[in-house]
Amino acid sequence: MTHQQIEFDRALIQRHDGKGPRYTSYPTADRFGAMAPGNYLGRLAQLQPGTLTHPLSLYFHIPFCDTICYYCACNKIITKDRSRAERYLDYLEQEMDLQCAVLPYKPRVKQLHFGGGTPTFLSDVQFERLMTAIRARFELEPQGEFSIEIDPRKVSVQTVQLLARLGLNRMSVGVQDFDPAVQQAVNRVQSEAETRAVIDAARASGFRSINLDLIYGLPLQTPTRVHDTLARVIDIRPERIALYNYAHMPTRFMPQRRINDHDLPSAEVKLDILQASIEQLLAAGYLYIGMDHFALPDDELAVAQRHGRLHRNFQGYSTHADCDLMAFGVSAIGKVGPSYVQNHKALDEYYAALDAHILPVERGIALNRDDLLRRAIIQSLMCQFEVVFQPFEIAYLIDFSEYFAEELRTLAALEVDGLVKVDRHRIAVTPRGRLLVRSVAMVFDHYLGTAETSAGYSKLI
Repeated sequence: MTHQQIEFDRALIQRHDGKGPRYTSYPTADRFGAMAPGNYLGRLAQLQPGTLTHPLSLYFHIPFCDTICYYCACNKIITKDRSRAERYLDYLEQEMDLQCAVLPYKPRVKQLHFGGGTPTFLSDVQFERLMTAIRARFELEPQGEFSIEIDPRKVSVQTVQLLARLGLNRMSVGVQDFDPAVQQAVNRVQSEAETRAVIDAARASGFRSINLDLIYGLPLQTPTRVHDTLARVIDIRPERIALYNYAHMPTRFMPQRRINDHDLPSAEVKLDILQASIEQLLAAGYLYIGMDHFALPDDELAVAQRHGRLHRNFQGYSTHADCDLMAFGVSAIGKVGPSYVQNHKALDEYYAALDAHILPVERGIALNRDDLLRRAIIQSLMCQFEVVFQPFEIAYLIDFSEYFAEELRTLAALEVDGLVKVDRHRIAVTPRGRLLVRSVAMVFDHYLGTAETSAGYSKLI
């Protein structure tokens, strides 16, 4: 299959563009319930050296930013007080100790990601302290994938060089839009020059892959303005580009209330922007990976998709499908075995739990057999745009057509519209349907059938 094929069908998108999950997990995080810290520690304790044939992934959430971006929907704390980061590191080390105490070995780590907030809110000395603490408790594999989210306005060339010396080799750089008027409207003024300076420093320091984050649907954006931003991004030639849809939900995210609704592009203009952007990226040699991600043909994401090894997790698309994820910091979400777990979202509650020497777990979910089956199917749809029945029938001892009879009846309507093709052996998402793959995945989401509303989800397109 040529996974990067994509066909923009405006009428189809308008007919099916509802709201739905992004499926960075299944079940989705809104389905998590109360979970005792001891339950999660029990899961960790089961990861014995003899059974841990594959390495771990680690995630660290650094919540601090010193300025607010109005579009932001992340869990962040706005402050200019750098001493708050020092205290936060104390607690991160306590949390690592509590989780690692139940492991009878020093775990190998294949993936490491720092998100936020702004991870480089930490000073160089503080970041060096954190990496030292991580290496004391985990064995970072020499060929691992170690990434960090970067705000170029806050990072010097010297800091980039330090990050490389500490072992980081992948970088995700926030751009959103290079147009000055759009930047003013979202309170993120960032020149192309300072963005290029960080990327040039990263490449000179040996970073293997650069991702640039862009957003369409921001205030004052027009097709012409976004085309100009994309032209400059393409000239930078990052290995990966994420083109996110701005989800305007000011009732949920207070900073978005500072955005003037009248400045937002209409639904029609947003589709114009998206269609032109996809055409521009494909013409420049990028491949469509899925959802909002594009990559150069020789990037590891594109290679993994061609070989059927692409995966989706809380950081987006990934090349490592088999990693358990240990997560640290306020609001961080981990995945160990057949379970998800999330820390307290409020900093005071996170600190209070650790002060009591209790793991700061607030919520989670233990997956049953049906959850695991549906998770694997949704992964296959989101990453490979197809589901071949036989592997699932062998692994789960089911007759696919019988087990999912109701879902296949629902898919028949999507097949009439041209989103999918279904036969006795597989479901294939068509090039016309790939932008709407979330709609297809939602058919297999057992929990949506019990949901009162999907109002809390973002628009599909």
